[in-house]
Amino acid sequence: MPDDVIARLRAAVRDVPDFPKKGIVFKDITPVLNDGTLFHSSIDIFLDRCRGKQIDKIVGIDARGFLFGSAVAYQLGVGFVPLRKKGRLPYKTESAKYSLEYGEAEMELHIDAIKRGEKIVLIDDLLATGGTSASAATLIKKVEGDLIEAIFLIELEFLHGREKLAPTPVTAFLKY
Repeated sequence: MPDDVIARLRAAVRDVPDFPKKGIVFKDITPVLNDGTLFHSSIDIFLDRCRGKQIDKIVGIDARGFLFGSAVAYQLGVGFVPLRKKGRLPYKTESAKYSLEYGEAEMELHIDAIKRGEKIVLIDDLLATGGTSASAATLIKKVEGDLIEAIFLIELEFLHGREKLAPTPVTAFLKY
């Protein structure tokens, strides 16, 4: 991926201090999404990372992971699986609780969304403490999927979230 694409994406990500609570600096990707060229470039870097891998499905984490994950799945011609916050999926689910840097939550996955042995790539916008992503990995394993990689637009390296995903390979394009 060209360095100029990464530089343009980095320049577009907006810091929002004290959101969602005091002391948190939120990395706002809406300027990337609002710019057609940047949004296209962001999808392309995810695609470049996925090409050449045997992938059956892309799993996207509610909600911003849906934006990137569904576009990547579409381009690859594979299925997309939404991991949603508890109570949002209409069919039978598996669930897992997780901690955020500013609270607790629970996410769900339809029990039939992933078949045993399917090769899965997890996509989200941000890797922070790793709680959400580790919960997603747990759900993928519960339904016997094979998580081959987790890919993020942004990683907050100082929070060491990738450690919670070990031994799954982790890729992030913008590191802070």
